[in-house]
Amino acid sequence: MNIHGVLVPIVTPFDKNGAVDLPTLEKLVGCLINKGVAGIVACGTTGEYYALSPKEREVVMTTIAKHAKGKVSLIAGINSLSTDYTIELAHQAKQMGYEGLMLSANPYSLPEQAGIIAHFEKVANTVKMPIIMYNFPARVGVNIEFETVEYLSKNPYIIGIKESSGNFSHALRMLQAKFANFEIVCGCDDQPVDFFFWGARSWIAGAANVFPDEQVAIYQAACNENWDEARRIMSKIYPAICSMESGDYNQKAKIGCLKGTVDVGGVRLPLVDISNEDKQEFLSLLNS
Repeated sequence: MNIHGVLVPIVTPFDKNGAVDLPTLEKLVGCLINKGVAGIVACGTTGEYYALSPKEREVVMTTIAKHAKGKVSLIAGINSLSTDYTIELAHQAKQMGYEGLMLSANPYSLPEQAGIIAHFEKVANTVKMPIIMYNFPARVGVNIEFETVEYLSKNPYIIGIKESSGNFSHALRMLQAKFANFEIVCGCDDQPVDFFFWGARSWIAGAANVFPDEQVAIYQAACNENWDEARRIMSKIYPAICSMESGDYNQKAKIGCLKGTVDVGGVRLPLVDISNEDKQEFLSLLNS
């Protein structure tokens, strides 16, 4: 499974009645593949996995797999409050043809580092699929510490970590450690050039729903060590990226989907749509 390049945690489109909009999901998968993304992450944070029923989740996962399998890498988000239910979701993804999994520490329970280790080890050793850990303490409530990553990187099924803490010093320490057969994945949409400069080769980017062309171009420029070009493109999209990272991320990822040309509907409770004034302000940043 290739995870080098830009991988998209794809949004889940909803129609005017709030139901999952499968035709638009199919269209979006095709558009993103045509833009050159390396992979699609189904049912991630940007996909509002927490707001989907088990049946809706299954339909979303199946639809994405049907239209993306064999074209790009397929990764399933399998976060849940329970380790055992996470394993059920992993087995489901495996049966659907997903190649890898993305998994955070369990939300809400605030496990210690020993519990985080046990969680990942149980999932990895039971399911035996490639796992990208997901460090997002602002949402989960706990940080995956360096020593924990160092330990888990030795598990053959744990192949990387999506680092979304926003603390680049933490990311840089991991990048400098050069763990064997283990990727440090950029998980902050405003830090890719920094990650790539220090050797990262993967970016799991919710904003790629909005800027797939530009983000693929940043990655390609970094691979060519054309740092001036990477900075130029990043500077162009930075105002919108900064707006997304500053709040209402999912709402803006949907409003700006493929720079506002694909209507993927609003967000589901417990999120609420932003005001029309804020929406227009964000749209004005997309082509500035």
